Amino acid sequence: MRGQGIAALAIAAVLSLGVVACGGGDSSDSSSNGGVKAPKGPKALAKLGKGEGKVNLIAWAGYVEDGSTDPKVDWVSDFEKQTGCQVNVKVGNTSDEMVTLMRTGQYDGVSASGDATLRLIAGGDVAPVNTDLVKNYADIYPALKDKPWNSVDGTPYGIPHGRGANLLMWRSDKVKTAPDSWGAVFDQAATNKGKVTAYDNPIYIADAALYLKATKPELKIDNVYELDDKQFKASVDLLKAQRQNIGEYWSDYTKEQAAFANGNSTIGTTWQVIANLLEADKVPIKTTLPKEGATGWSDTWMISSKAKNPNCMYMWMDHIVSPKTNAAVAEWFGEAPSNAKACAETANQDHCKIFHSDDEAYFDKVSYWTTPRKECGDDRGAVCKDYSEWVQAWTEIKG
Repeated sequence: MRGQGIAALAIAAVLSLGVVACGGGDSSDSSSNGGVKAPKGPKALAKLGKGEGKVNLIAWAGYVEDGSTDPKVDWVSDFEKQTGCQVNVKVGNTSDEMVTLMRTGQYDGVSASGDATLRLIAGGDVAPVNTDLVKNYADIYPALKDKPWNSVDGTPYGIPHGRGANLLMWRSDKVKTAPDSWGAVFDQAATNKGKVTAYDNPIYIADAALYLKATKPELKIDNVYELDDKQFKASVDLLKAQRQNIGEYWSDYTKEQAAFANGNSTIGTTWQVIANLLEADKVPIKTTLPKEGATGWSDTWMISSKAKNPNCMYMWMDHIVSPKTNAAVAEWFGEAPSNAKACAETANQDHCKIFHSDDEAYFDKVSYWTTPRKECGDDRGAVCKDYSEWVQAWTEIKG
């Protein structure tokens, strides 16, 4: 989903800015992994052995930095010196690309978002993780452990890396009345016709479902990633109506940043880091977590079931969530770290406050991305729309 790294100097400049305003909201969706069953075969590593000399990774840009982007941004070199594991990384631009690459069997691990993790688990592409071999796992926020997108029946399939919420942002000089609802980009979108922006991905259908969950209780939407035919149609119809008011969709953070800076977009969904960058450039924007809540993401490092370098991969997973490294990644990329001890290691003391790292009341309002599957995860059975149907519908929505 998020295939872009953030420039170090820009992050350093913006992390001194204030916290966004938060509206009230309902709690996040009930836990369910859509009926995913742990496949037979892949087993967790029982004992950590000697490193194999290298590790091959798939990662979002900005997650595996060795100083080549910026000499001051490097948490790979020290890992290589300490472990003898040479790090090779392939940047994945989308979750779909990451799933395809993992299925080649050429990579040891991946930094997967929730819209990819269940596909990888169900396909047998990743193995369970023996968390006893990852000493820093003990310090990861409990709210990120044993979740529908990173575990099956209590068995962890990865190590949580970082998280964030998808916020509502607007140009305060163009939108005079501060919105507190996603209705501003749905039911009231015509007010800013041609200036509304939205995230360009099938998973954005969940944002429409989340708004309908709050405003159309008769649809009985519970989990916004488990939509039956009626619920799905209502969400798609809402997005087709919104399409008439969309100026442009975005998936590259720099494009949304530019669109808000030049006024082509005045309201739409965003990430905290984009808002920070715009504020640093003196662009008059405001953000909020609307009263209906929001979708969001929690990324997970997962090990391939075909890993040729499993010991180095375990060493990498422990390194990437160690306090100092997790803090460095969180600041560079622009997210909340997963390790509670990372907050004491950030260069900017306000980073964890800005990104709500330990604010579980805030994240209770966030419905984390997870892979839509046909099994609804409740007593409705296999009547929900799976990811392939979300992809098809998104193509129709955009036209």
